[in-house]
Order: sequence, then C-alpha cells, then structure tokens
Amino acid sequence: MLEITEIPVEGYECVKKAVDRERGLHAYIAVHSTVLGPALGGMRLWPYASEEEALTDVLRLAMGMTYKAACAGLDLGGGKSVILARPEEKSEDLFEAMGEFVDSFGGRYITAEDVNTNPNSIEVVSRKTEHVTGLKDRSGNPSPYTAHGCYLGLKATLGEVFGSEDIQGKTFAIEGAGSVGSIFAKMLVKEGGRIITADIRQESAEKLAQETGGTVVSPDEIRFVDCDVYCPSALGGSLNDQTIPKLQCKAVVGCANNQLLEARHGEMLRDRGILYAPDYVVNAGGLINVYNEYHTTYDEARALAMMEKIYENLKAIYRIAKEDNVSTATAADRFGDWRLEQARAAQAQTS
Repeated sequence: MLEITEIPVEGYECVKKAVDRERGLHAYIAVHSTVLGPALGGMRLWPYASEEEALTDVLRLAMGMTYKAACAGLDLGGGKSVILARPEEKSEDLFEAMGEFVDSFGGRYITAEDVNTNPNSIEVVSRKTEHVTGLKDRSGNPSPYTAHGCYLGLKATLGEVFGSEDIQGKTFAIEGAGSVGSIFAKMLVKEGGRIITADIRQESAEKLAQETGGTVVSPDEIRFVDCDVYCPSALGGSLNDQTIPKLQCKAVVGCANNQLLEARHGEMLRDRGILYAPDYVVNAGGLINVYNEYHTTYDEARALAMMEKIYENLKAIYRIAKEDNVSTATAADRFGDWRLEQARAAQAQTS
C-alpha cells in the first residue's frame, strides 16, 4: 500500500514522501515552483545513506530545475524525484508504485529519466500516470541532448577564456563516464580534444578511455589534474572548499547538476580566475528535448534549434557577471529570477 506524507519546506510549493513496503518504494518528490508551468524534472534512483541526504538532494535538484527552465525560456516549473534504492533493486512493481506517487500530484509534477533510470523505467511509470515524458517512441533518451547543450556551453566558454572556440589540442578532465559524460567526451575528441577521465565505476572510465584514446585517473585525482577545462559530469557538489583551491583548470563546464556545493563557491571560483559555466544553463539540452515532447508533437529539428539558446544565454550571463562585477553563478540566478519575476507580475495583473 502506498503511504504518502506531505513535508512542509519553506520556499517550496509541495514536498512529499512515499513509502510502499510491499513494492519496495521509498521516494521523495519536490515541487519547487510552478510559476512558469508544471514542474518537470527527472526521476533519480540512488542508494542514499540516509533519508536526510535524499531529502537534501531532491530539494537542491528541484530548485535547480526551476532555474534551468527559466534560463532556457521554457514554460516549465522546477521539480525532481528521488528513489532510495540500489540499482539492483529496480523492479516493475517499484516503478508502478512510483507512477502512482507521480500521479498523486495531479499534473503539477512531470517526471522523466535521470541517474539509474532510463526510458524503460519511464515506460513502466507511465502505466500508472500520464505525467511522464522521454518515452521510447517519442523523444527517447535525453542524454545525447544534454551532452549537446554542454557542448554549446563549452564553445561559448572557450571563446571567453581563450579568445577562440577551438577544441583542438585542449585537455578536458571528464569526471563521470556515464551516459552523458561519455557522449560529451566523444564530441570533444572528434574535434581534437584530449580526454582524462574518472568514474566510480572503474570499468566505465576504462571503456571511455579506450574509445577516446584518453587517460584514466582515480575519482580522487580527476578534480586536480592539469587541464584546460574541468568537466564535472557525475553527481553534484564537486566544487567545494576542498576542491576549488586545488583546481588546475581555466574553466569549468560540465553536465552534472548542482556542481557548486554551496552558492558561495561560485565566488571562490571567480576569485581564483576560473570561469564557471553555471550547470543549469549549460545542461538544459535534455530538458529542452523532453519539453518538446510534452508540450507539442515531438520534432528533433525544432528541439535542436531551441538548444542554440544555451550558447546565447551563457554569453548573456557572462556579460551580466562582468557588468555587475559578480560571479557567473550569481549572474545566472539573476537571469533566471528576472523571468520568474516577470511571470509573477503577469499573474498578479490577471488575478
């Protein structure tokens, strides 16, 4: 039996916990904002060490989705779901129970794939709710599009740092050799980039290195190697008090969410002269892709054309950071806040 409990959290529209012991579900869904539209965010499955850790993660991820959608110009709010489980515990029963949990939000929250879930998982969830996107016979796996968006963000960042967007001969430290990080790495190698990689799954890192002619280092080393661009593409929080002083890169452009452990770490990067591409701006390609499926008949060419805004938005954010003398992280928040404030003002006029 599915037991759903609401958890009051200041600044969030709705946060709920669901437990179904018979079907093995233990999950959280957080809706941060629906000011711009229904909250869309992926469904992450991870062996969290505690409920507190899982709740912290879902809250941070949901807020990040609000700003990701706002900066990308999408009529979407921000939400996220996390399932406390090991990958080997995945089952159809678990995902059907998750579908019922998603459906309990009545369309305020729309789910999609994320870490340790895939289009097959979403197909099972869709048996119990229509509020899903990223289905196999429609937009499918968003990973290539997330990587494409990061590629566009990388080009914008290289131009800022080096005066040229040329990838040839530059070294990229790719932390995370999963579905997105590996695609991103292969894009860079095609244009002459050199790859150093690491992953908590050693076999994934070795496979990517073999495919790209790259070098493997340990997960403890990847953040400190000498490189042109550090590319965090695994889980969040890799930019923190311990890592930032030891970074040996000129820029940070990665596919992961919540790369800054705390907001103040954006200032630390700025103080070190390292240009940070705000994660929720550059990794919006997957969201843009599934948005096109959910809101209209899916068309890949239209989705790819919309992703070009990632480059333009990042350039605008870099200008704001220079003009206002703030970190790029702060500039990105201001960029997103401006759109949210406009939506709130429009709603106040019609109410």
